Amino acid sequence: MFHRKCRSHFYPRTNDTVSRVLVPDEKVPWHIKWEEYNPATFTASHIERQPWADPAITDNFHPQWNKVDGNINRKSYMGVYQIVDLFPLNPAGRTGLKGRGVLGRWGPNHAADPIVTRWKRDESLNVDLNPVTKMPILQFVAIQRRDTGEWAIPGGMVDPGEMITSTLKREFMEEALNTLESDSAEREKSKAMIDKFFDEGEEIYRGYVDDPRNTDNAWMETVAVNFHDDSGTSVGLFPLCAGDDAVNVRWMDISRDLKLYASHSDFIAKVVAKYNSHW
Repeated sequence: MFHRKCRSHFYPRTNDTVSRVLVPDEKVPWHIKWEEYNPATFTASHIERQPWADPAITDNFHPQWNKVDGNINRKSYMGVYQIVDLFPLNPAGRTGLKGRGVLGRWGPNHAADPIVTRWKRDESLNVDLNPVTKMPILQFVAIQRRDTGEWAIPGGMVDPGEMITSTLKREFMEEALNTLESDSAEREKSKAMIDKFFDEGEEIYRGYVDDPRNTDNAWMETVAVNFHDDSGTSVGLFPLCAGDDAVNVRWMDISRDLKLYASHSDFIAKVVAKYNSHW
């Protein structure tokens, strides 16, 4: 399946000033010849100054492509990616824009997405059934992103040298529980609860993300893990509070009508299949 969200006309966060070459489905794969393909190059100026970001690609920059480069994981879940004229090529194909966009790394940018779920329940604490499908309704913790306003899974970037499990816990606590602004007592309480709850999770997806920020030379990849509160008595009762990159947070009913950021709807659909819940 071709990536689509990273082939929209305008690149995000540029006030529609950076345009992509429109790439038809049949021209997405790199092995399809397209001699006229010559998209613009864009790397956001503020990215160049960030200590967590790669420098510009020059003859003096020698990253270890397709390897763990010091603390930075430059390996792709998609396998070995090509390097052409010093630049890594997006394994999912053309996006209509060269450069790094607003992403920090050339090549794969690794994220982690915790999908925290519970059953929707009525006032008597019975699991709610959808009136049409008669299937139980699943809910997940959704955050509203500050940058696009879209609803999403509360995930984030894996720091250099960080374990995926640590990223999952940290991002959920920062975005859905707002622990960055909690006092020390509340923060420790949240951490103890999350540490216990996040001990058991099931990996739902590991791979490429069709993210609107992707370019020909930089792209998002993630590990999505489901953590389910079956009884609704642990995380299901915890007070949610938006923080960090989120402007809102809530338990959201899951259905096929969800419109979520990037590939997040695809991840949610995999959780629905796992629990045989309403979709």
